Amino acid sequence: MTTFLRDTRTVFIREFTPSLREPLGLVFSMVQPLLFLFLFGSLLDGAMRNSSWQWFVPGILIMMCLSGPLLAGYTLLVELLGGSMERMLVTPLNRSAMLVGRTMKEMVVLLCQALLIIALALPLGFRLHPAGVLGGLALLTVFGVGLGSLSYVLAIKSAPSGTLFYVISQAVLFPLLLLSGVLLPIESAPRWMRVIAAFNPVSYIVDAQRALFSGHLADISILYGTAASLATAATGLYLCNRALRRGV
Repeated sequence: MTTFLRDTRTVFIREFTPSLREPLGLVFSMVQPLLFLFLFGSLLDGAMRNSSWQWFVPGILIMMCLSGPLLAGYTLLVELLGGSMERMLVTPLNRSAMLVGRTMKEMVVLLCQALLIIALALPLGFRLHPAGVLGGLALLTVFGVGLGSLSYVLAIKSAPSGTLFYVISQAVLFPLLLLSGVLLPIESAPRWMRVIAAFNPVSYIVDAQRALFSGHLADISILYGTAASLATAATGLYLCNRALRRGV
């Protein structure tokens, strides 16, 4: 366990240090969520009878999770194409620690961005329910771990060309986003779209996030969303750990 924690810390520092050295990259990654928050969120707030911020802010966080950890495999793909990942695999670093360290880096960035979005939404009318927000961030973290791990699996399977990663990640991103009701209520969609959305695990996580951020801690949607997040994380961690142990 001591070796695992040490190796995890080593990988985390290796992955996180470049982000600290180039903070502009983190700033640019926040441009799109902030535009959606201030522009689209304000339009939606004017169109809805009740305040839309409890409904819209969790959607923004899920959107950030989809566009962040889901594409996290890009950095691994660059290392695979450049050969640096092969050099890491011949070191005595624990394979699971390589996965956990990389995933921790993505989660730290995601949580910092989520806290910034929540802080900026408060003056706009977002009501803070501390227990619900903490639960929502925990749910977001679990879901992000799963997405990040699946993204790493896709990067490994895409080597050496990398084409498969770009094609599948983009083909999956937008359907998951649109069929989860992140931007607009899925209840107002045509019946065929609602049927498809019922098979989208992200839609259950979005519903759970909205219940938590609204302070409805006993809502049944939280149970479904938690189950979907845990299933995503377990599947991603298992597949990615197996891929790393088999070698790249």
